[in-house]
Amino acid sequence: MILSLIEGLKTKGIKEVIIIQGPGREVEKEVENYKSDLPIKYVIQSVPRGTGDAILKAEKMIKDHFFVFNSERVDTEEYIEPIINKFKKEKSEIIILAGKTSAPWLYGILKVKKDKVIGLVEKPTRGKESSKLKIVGTYFFPKEFLNYLKRVPRSEYSLIDAILLCVKEKEVKIVDVGKETFALKYPWDMFEIRKYIFDKFLKNEISKTAEIAKSAEVKGKIFIGKNVKILGGARIKGPCYIGDDCVIGNNALVRDYTNLERKVLVGASAEVARSILQERVKIHSGYFGDSIIGDNCYIGADTVIANIRLDRGEIKSVVKGKEVYTGLKKLGAIIGKNTKIGVNVSIMPGVMIGSNCQIGPHSSVLKNIEDNAVFYTKAENVIKKNK
Repeated sequence: MILSLIEGLKTKGIKEVIIIQGPGREVEKEVENYKSDLPIKYVIQSVPRGTGDAILKAEKMIKDHFFVFNSERVDTEEYIEPIINKFKKEKSEIIILAGKTSAPWLYGILKVKKDKVIGLVEKPTRGKESSKLKIVGTYFFPKEFLNYLKRVPRSEYSLIDAILLCVKEKEVKIVDVGKETFALKYPWDMFEIRKYIFDKFLKNEISKTAEIAKSAEVKGKIFIGKNVKILGGARIKGPCYIGDDCVIGNNALVRDYTNLERKVLVGASAEVARSILQERVKIHSGYFGDSIIGDNCYIGADTVIANIRLDRGEIKSVVKGKEVYTGLKKLGAIIGKNTKIGVNVSIMPGVMIGSNCQIGPHSSVLKNIEDNAVFYTKAENVIKKNK
């Protein structure tokens, strides 16, 4: 996502990028492998105290007016020009990108008069929101805004508090994109972002070192990385991304916006549809639809991830103990890294399984499983315990 965002910024005349990351420096390690024409600097936010605190960490590097982008804003290049034009035409010092939402209780919601911000509420009570106009996650600030950040308490909501302080003392304007934009609040939001990235950036390219059996079928817009092996009878139907060193087994089917990162193994006769499999995932025969599977997971043969309710209704998931409507009719499982799943396991739609779990063979997973759990069902008994 960040690399796609950087690619978009390059086309709009941005001269320098500052990436604020955690102490593990994971972003820097990935981005350093990517040769960018833009100078990129890195700042560490050792404790996650929200976007406002993150901006202040970069204070010494900020020279003048600056943009702030949430990392999922891979579509930002579409809106930079309207923001710059508004700044030049109206001399508005603070500009916030705004867009419609059908779920205002999940976002920071703006109260506006024409294009001027007169109020802002973070996650308003459902049914009591002042509008359906949300903060999209793109901002344009003068350097002076840093002083407003220093005047409010450091917290998860310090950016919102600083903007509200500005609303009282000076003019804050919006650029309304006029449509609902994607967000990244829940794991399943990745599907819409992935589709945008595939449609805009995916290259139709097959590495010269890839080995594709004569009886295999590769059809549509597909990127196939280095040293990939696609065995006899396998079918790849794009758009799809297949990273370096992946293996697609005999008679397997990979299709429709599936993303396979490096060193993924898709076993014989497996079907993977519209899913995201991170590095070193190994799956055997079975069905894996509309799912996200974390790094280094292993899933045994004939496991099935259900992605549609029996009544074909909207799929709900449970987040922090609360039921959440996903807005999706198709959603499989979200599985954390290093989880091992045995053979013949059935996983129900919208279920989330944590990292470092073990799911025993023949189990039926009907509800979320927390990190580090050992879970299996035997006859009518359910056995569940943390490691």
